[in-house]
Amino acid sequence: MRVSLVKIFKHRITQKYLARSGINHAVTVAANAYELAIQNSVCPELAAKSALLHDMGHYEWYRDGKWDYEEYRRHDIHAIKGAERAHKLLIRLGEDRLAAKEVAVAVLLHTDSYLPFSLEGKRTPLQAVIEEADRMDEQPGGLHHYKEMEQDIAIKILSRLDEKISDYYDNG
Repeated sequence: MRVSLVKIFKHRITQKYLARSGINHAVTVAANAYELAIQNSVCPELAAKSALLHDMGHYEWYRDGKWDYEEYRRHDIHAIKGAERAHKLLIRLGEDRLAAKEVAVAVLLHTDSYLPFSLEGKRTPLQAVIEEADRMDEQPGGLHHYKEMEQDIAIKILSRLDEKISDYYDNG
């Protein structure tokens, strides 16, 4: 059974965490990942799911009531937390266990900001697609997390991606 991007997006857990990390960013990175996956012969479904969920582990660092991006970067472990949340969510939704694991590992390794070493050249093709798709939408100071997108627009974009993924498998 294929769990759609729209079903994942509409789940209350996804809504909770994407509200923190930015719906616009998650949906934009999912669309980027789909295109990069097609270009790089990577599974577009796993890429889009991984990208949609890649920042589920974000939490907010405030100082004196204001977002402190530098403090956040210094203590960031969002990829670790996000991998766990993404895996648990996908299993709960009935995703194939191996697919859920691949998505979780791609979420875990989409950044190496929390590691004492670089992952450059060490990622699988799927993981590299997610890292690149994320980087394509980045803005200085984490501003990409604050771009807004209405729920109905996000659902339309994700529905189109679900259709493209279905077409890919039907015609591939």
